Amino acid sequence: MSAIKRMLAERKSAAPKPAVRNSVIQAEDPPFRKVLIANRGEIALRIILACKELGIQTVAVYSEADRHALHVRFADEEVCIGPPPSSKSYLNIPQVIAAAEVTGAEAIHPGYGFLSENPHFVDVCQACGIVFIGPNADIIRMMGNKAQAKATMKAAGVPMMPGSDGLVATVEEALEWAEKIGYPVIVKASAGGGGRGMRIVNSPEKLPDLYHTARNEAKAAFTDDTVYMEKYLLEPRHIEVQILGDLFGNVVHLGERECSIQRRHQKLIEESPSSALSPELRKRICDTAVRAAKAVGYFNAGTIEFLLDARGDFFFMEMNTRVQVEHPVTEFVSGVDIVKEQLRIAAGRKLTFTQDDIQLRGHAIECRINAEDPFKFTPSPGRITALHFPGGPGIRMDTAMHQDAIIPPYYDSMVAKLIAYGSDRTEALARMRRALDTLVIEGIQTSAPLHRLIMDHPDFISGKFSTKWMETFLEELEKERAEKR
Repeated sequence: MSAIKRMLAERKSAAPKPAVRNSVIQAEDPPFRKVLIANRGEIALRIILACKELGIQTVAVYSEADRHALHVRFADEEVCIGPPPSSKSYLNIPQVIAAAEVTGAEAIHPGYGFLSENPHFVDVCQACGIVFIGPNADIIRMMGNKAQAKATMKAAGVPMMPGSDGLVATVEEALEWAEKIGYPVIVKASAGGGGRGMRIVNSPEKLPDLYHTARNEAKAAFTDDTVYMEKYLLEPRHIEVQILGDLFGNVVHLGERECSIQRRHQKLIEESPSSALSPELRKRICDTAVRAAKAVGYFNAGTIEFLLDARGDFFFMEMNTRVQVEHPVTEFVSGVDIVKEQLRIAAGRKLTFTQDDIQLRGHAIECRINAEDPFKFTPSPGRITALHFPGGPGIRMDTAMHQDAIIPPYYDSMVAKLIAYGSDRTEALARMRRALDTLVIEGIQTSAPLHRLIMDHPDFISGKFSTKWMETFLEELEKERAEKR
């Protein structure tokens, strides 16, 4: 047994925990007495840490594959909810609810992924008298359906990408809309996300096959094959705005994040602020995000996502009704603990700050460290045989990894988030390079070497990139690797 396992085992087997976790005087009454975290990995651990600061007891749920995971060891209570496949554990609503009821949890924090944007789960929580830490089911349904969200935002005066007026039911309709919009166009799943159910079409000859492919993929991924169409921007940037809203109608933004470094619509690097925005454009896009959130009566943490073109025009893309993976970069520059605010808002408390109180300072960059081959992008589960986390000024590491931890093959490949903060982008980049150079993860492959190469690329250093940049970069890398073979 490793030292960390032995230490944690001793801690878990200590005397029964008192009713009140912290002996120190709390600055505020805890928003809840006990919260269940319906997630795993780094986000589950992140929520547990926020609860500890607020004096809230925590319940971890886990699959049999995560029996020795850190979120299980650091929670006050733990409940096994099923075998490794997520469909039989983390997505098993009856088991999650039963765990909350048997432990007396007042609220459930879903984190991101899994049940975080499942309106049925929210309805079940409400029916069982359990607080869901997030928006209500009606908002999730409205914003989770991309076509409905688009119509809602259009009515609120939010800039929209030219596209179809609602769903496109046939190939014939798709051809008509593409002619009106102008090629290239993109066919998108109404209930989609993560790049699934999406196809880019450059000509009418290719549209029929790609239209059917998008619908079939959407049906398989979301049990919903409805699609709509939009104009496809050739070199856009992906800009998202973090918002917080309470139950009293107050909504603030915490600035924007740049999420353009992505592969196959999966984000690899995020930063705040974006080097593409002038102060005037930043104000416009952030004010628009607040207006969008208010239009749907939004509360709790959420993100409004936009595409930005080369002329400085931006268009609504989607809204994420949950905490984002990349929330740490916003926490660095805003000084706001987003997870703690989620807990307070869910307990019915007003935001304790206004927009004028938010002062954004410095620059933060996040690298998503995935357990995969850094160049082939194939999964790399296994046991971690050696581990060293980087430190020093301005470095934060959100992870549930530890020495001898088993990275299972059943879940998302992200195993850590490495975040660097500096007084400006140049310092943040220097600190990220230093952190990546001193990060050691052995036993599995990770994407860290790829991130290190990106940090040195002139385009990334100058901030001249788009959502398509990674395609060219990976082609360059493959060419270089082929020449060396």
